[in-house]
Amino acid sequence: MNAPDAPTPPGWQPLEEVRWGMIGCGDVTEVKSAPAFNQVPGSRLVAVMARTPERVRDYARRHGVPHWYTDAERLVNDPEVNAVYIATPPSSHAQYAILAAQAGKAVYVEKPMAHTVADCRRMIAACRRAGVPLYVAYYRRYQERFLQVKQWLREGRIGEVRLVNVDLWLPPRPEDLPPDNLPWRVRPEISGGGYFHDMASHQLDLLDDWFGPLTEARGETHNRAGWYPAPDVVLARFRLPDGGLGQGSWCFCASQPVDRIEIVGSRGLIRVAAFLPAPVELVTPEGIEQRNLIPAQPVAKPLIERVVRALRGMGDCSTTGETALRTNEVMEAICGPPATDRHAAGPADG
Repeated sequence: MNAPDAPTPPGWQPLEEVRWGMIGCGDVTEVKSAPAFNQVPGSRLVAVMARTPERVRDYARRHGVPHWYTDAERLVNDPEVNAVYIATPPSSHAQYAILAAQAGKAVYVEKPMAHTVADCRRMIAACRRAGVPLYVAYYRRYQERFLQVKQWLREGRIGEVRLVNVDLWLPPRPEDLPPDNLPWRVRPEISGGGYFHDMASHQLDLLDDWFGPLTEARGETHNRAGWYPAPDVVLARFRLPDGGLGQGSWCFCASQPVDRIEIVGSRGLIRVAAFLPAPVELVTPEGIEQRNLIPAQPVAKPLIERVVRALRGMGDCSTTGETALRTNEVMEAICGPPATDRHAAGPADG
């Protein structure tokens, strides 16, 4: 139904220990990802970089990181660093990924993979030329409730998949409303397309993992509330590889939250929420089966374990540049290409 986990590139020499250098130290690194680098066997966070000295110094102190930098090139060329985690806004992902690849360092980059499809392809090409692995932080693939969905699908519990329906409706966040101080996530020239690119990318990547590459994606975008430049309503249609139909709606100016992925089969139904806490549910003629599966903490730890094992030659990992490129391609097919003003925000503050 979907592609197996991918091995590291031919010629990659497994690392005895993965020593991470991290570019960017924003909110995503505080609790979701960075703590896991020191919790996974054979892995250490040894360096961090951000442009603001006070910020990166404080981050290094609080997290026990031995080295800190305000220049990405110095971090990438630190001989102690052999893998680079890029945790900056998407508009700078390609710049830093290519820099790391040219230095021969493995690359692990935040999602979405890049600001544009063209940047994703540049990143893949640079890593191939250098012979280094490229992984993308779609950590939901390895969380238990989404692995449960995958298992039910593999077992054929709902029969032939007829329709996939994805909905995510959320109220605005207070920080999104002051027009003179908008966060980067709602500025398309930095994020690629607002909360759709930030959040729907997780949902679309899950569909890619469960079913394989989506096809015939198309859609429309709207800005209904006018709070910020990015679209706040997105509608989409697509097809699964076997011809099954898919549709989605995303509204980031709603009054109440709705979060659901429904997979309709010939003999049953699967329901799962991508973001809000809720049991994953299997509905068949035999009844309703629910699993209340709580994500591991930090939430990215199961994926980072897979990445570390792959870099050490002990396993494979499915969240590659090639799979993440497909998600960017689907988003660009739905929304069109984003703005490309790369000077709208600092690239390394996260």
